[in-house]
Amino acid sequence: MPKLLVIFGATGQQGSALIDHVLNTPSLSSEFTLRGTTRNASKPAASALKDRGVEVVEADFNDGRSLAEAVSGAHTVFGMTNFWDEGSVEVEIKQGKAIADASVTAGVTQLIWSSSPNVTEMTNGEHGLAHFDSKAEVEEYIRNLNIRSTFFMPGWFMQNHLSMMPLVKGDDSSYTFRQPWPSTTRIPVIDIRDTGKFLAPVLANPDKYHGKRLTCAAAFYTPIEMAETWSKVLGKNVELQQATEEESFAIPFTEEQKKMIKDASTLMTKYEYYGPTGDDGLAWTLAQLTDRPVTWEKFLNDHRPLFL
Repeated sequence: MPKLLVIFGATGQQGSALIDHVLNTPSLSSEFTLRGTTRNASKPAASALKDRGVEVVEADFNDGRSLAEAVSGAHTVFGMTNFWDEGSVEVEIKQGKAIADASVTAGVTQLIWSSSPNVTEMTNGEHGLAHFDSKAEVEEYIRNLNIRSTFFMPGWFMQNHLSMMPLVKGDDSSYTFRQPWPSTTRIPVIDIRDTGKFLAPVLANPDKYHGKRLTCAAAFYTPIEMAETWSKVLGKNVELQQATEEESFAIPFTEEQKKMIKDASTLMTKYEYYGPTGDDGLAWTLAQLTDRPVTWEKFLNDHRPLFL
């Protein structure tokens, strides 16, 4: 009998990518039925999931009853929260713990938590990063619960360069790639459409990956390598420009968000995204995969018309 996989954030980037992978992978689609949660089951993205055979339910992270209903009967839960919905460490921690508690109460076999490195711990208290540390605190909470658990830690989304930090085209058809980090900063980048590739081994073998962290990226790239690849894909020179955090992003930020972006820049340049375990963690994670992740060059080729 198929097992029920419940995916929180089913219409978001991570959740929808996991759904796509399961539906498109016969060995997984025959093993799991899917239930996706969303705050609004009537929106077009949710309706599209229903048309593909996904059960869609509404769930409110701040409502324990709706969470209990969402995970009822589940074998596996993919849990995630969005810090930016509320912009509060306390709220995100409370929401993450509520998902975990509901999963334990429902007798869920496996909980996969979308986590992040604990920056305060990594830097011995020198720096913190609220939207990383909050997810990491939920991870520590889950580790003390009676449930099989695995922790998905995605790197920098390649998709950020389609929206937040896009290529800048000049009036003379020149191109500029603006980054707040020095040209040699190592950035672990992931095409977030690959979420399912990283989680497929975990779905297939919960015991093997219990307590494990997945360092999820295609590779570490420097800004200069990214700009050079962009030049190759477009057939035109793309100039790398180190700009301020505010200049680098194409969308407005609140003062609190600006501070977090600056803190993230400090993390990337001084400690790296994953800290000292990044290289070993990525090598181990990639060795678990059956399907290779999308490279930066492949991602750019996939979206080339958007940049011209």
